[in-house]
Amino acid sequence: MTITRFAPSPTGRLHVGNIRTALHNWMLAEKAGGEFILRIDDTDAARSKEEYVEAIRTDLAWLGIAADREERQSERLDRYEVAFNQLKDAGRIYPAYETQQELELKRKVLLGRGLPPIYDRGALDLTEEEREAKQAAGIEPHWRFKLDHDEAIVWEDGVRGTAKFDPKLLSDPVIRRADGSWLYMLPSTVDDVDMGVTQVLRGEDHVSNTAVQIQMFTAMDAAVPSFAHEALLVGKEGKLSKRLGSLGCDVFREKGIEPEAILALLSRLGTSLPVEPITDRAILLDTFDLSTFGRAPARFDDADLDRINTAIVHAMPYEAVKERLPEDIDQAGWHAVQPNIATVGEVAEWWRLVTGPIEQPEFADDDKAYLAEAARTLRWSDDPWSALTSALKESTGRKGKTLFLPLRQALTGMNHGPDMGELLPLIGEAEAKARLERAAK
Repeated sequence: MTITRFAPSPTGRLHVGNIRTALHNWMLAEKAGGEFILRIDDTDAARSKEEYVEAIRTDLAWLGIAADREERQSERLDRYEVAFNQLKDAGRIYPAYETQQELELKRKVLLGRGLPPIYDRGALDLTEEEREAKQAAGIEPHWRFKLDHDEAIVWEDGVRGTAKFDPKLLSDPVIRRADGSWLYMLPSTVDDVDMGVTQVLRGEDHVSNTAVQIQMFTAMDAAVPSFAHEALLVGKEGKLSKRLGSLGCDVFREKGIEPEAILALLSRLGTSLPVEPITDRAILLDTFDLSTFGRAPARFDDADLDRINTAIVHAMPYEAVKERLPEDIDQAGWHAVQPNIATVGEVAEWWRLVTGPIEQPEFADDDKAYLAEAARTLRWSDDPWSALTSALKESTGRKGKTLFLPLRQALTGMNHGPDMGELLPLIGEAEAKARLERAAK
C-alpha cells in the first residue's frame, strides 16, 4: 500500500508552500488508493502551540484534504529514545562537545581556506578521559549521527532523477541537543519506519536531509521509502519571497478565495500540465503524475489564483452557494449578479442594486425628460427591460448608449453591472418606477 505523510511543525500557520506539499502527498495516496498521514512534528515543546495544531486541522479540512490518521511526535518520545540507544550501541551516534562559537570558528577557517564547511569529527578524537573531564566540568554533549563514508549515497528521485551524494562532503548531523531535545532528522526517520511510509514527497530544500536519512534507514535495517523533491515556490518576480511564507488559508479565506481554486492552482503549479479552473478532483487526481514535475522553480502569482477563482465562481451553481448569500437572494438573483463578481463575498454589494438604497447621479435636463417618459412608459411583462427599451427607442429615437445608460444609472446608480434584463424584474415594478421618477426630478 502507498503511504504518504504531511509533517508540519505547529509553530505557525500553514503557508502556501506547506499547503502544496500537503496536497501533493494527499493526491499521491488518494490516487493509489493508499493512506495519507497527518503527522504533527511537535518535539519542539517551547515553540509548538496547540492553537496551531487546531489551525492546521481547520485549514486542511477547509481545503478538503482529509488525513486517514493523525500522529503526534510528542506522544512517541519513548520510541525515539529506544532508537537512539540502539544506534548509539551500534556506534552510529556519538557525543560532541563543541560550543556554537567553536563550531562557527571552525566553519570560518574552512571557508577561508576555500574548503567546504564540513564538521571535522573532532569529537571522535577525544579520549575517554577528555570526555569525562568535560562531563565533570558540567559540559553536556550534543549528539551526532556518524555517516558511513565508504559508499556514495544514491537514490532514484521521483522528480530529480538519479541523485548522488558523497557522504564525505556532508557533516555528521546533530540529531539531539545538549538539553536532550530532538532535532528533525532521527524522529522523522523513526516515524517513517514505524508508520510504514512508502513515499516521501517534499521540497528540494530537503535533498541533503534525504541523503542523511537514507543512511539512517539503512542503519536501522529498515526499508528506504521512495523519495521525490519538488521545486520550491517562488514569487512572480522569480525570487524566493518571504511574502509566500505569510500566505495561508486565513489570508485566502479573507480574500474570498475558494478552496477549489487553491487546489486547482497548486495541484499543477510546477508541472507541465496547464493550470485550469478544474473543480472535479477526480480529474486533478487522474492527471497527477510526478513525471510532469519540472526542476525549475514553480512561480506563484496572485493573478493566476484570482483568475482561476473568478472562473470557478462564475461556474458555481446556486445550490452550492445559497447558504453563503444574503438571505433574500434567490436563484434568479444569483444568476443575475454571478457574472459580475470575482468572489462570493462581493454578492452583497451587487445585491444592493436590487434592495437599495442607491445613489443616483445628477442628470442633464434632456435626460431627466427622457427618464420621466421612461417612468410613464414602463409596463410590466415577462421581459420588462426589452419592452421598455423597445418602446423608448421608438418614441424618442434614442439608441445605443444614449438609450440604455441613463436608464441603468437611474435604476442602479451605476454605469455598469449585471444584465438589466435580469436585474429589472428583481427590482420590481413599483421600485423601478419610483427610481425613474426620482431621477427625473
